[in-house]
Amino acid sequence: MKCSDHSFYTGHTDNLEQRVAQHQSGIFTGYTYKRRPVELVWSENFPTRYEALEAEKRIKGWTRAKKQALIDGDWDLLCALARNRSDR
Repeated sequence: MKCSDHSFYTGHTDNLEQRVAQHQSGIFTGYTYKRRPVELVWSENFPTRYEALEAEKRIKGWTRAKKQALIDGDWDLLCALARNRSDR
């Protein structure tokens, strides 16, 4: 999700619509609470909760540029950013 301060929040859930509404309403006092309103900018379905959690952990470690490339569906840039990171 994109927060009002233009930061990104990454999470996983079994009920996307409900979870976005919970973040929007402020029911969670965590990261998004003071950064409302939030906007869903990307989502993906995974076969298992474990795979969703693994993807969440991986994406949370990405740079802002890499997250933006994912949101934009810019696979060439995403690959280039991944290669640049591994060259360090």
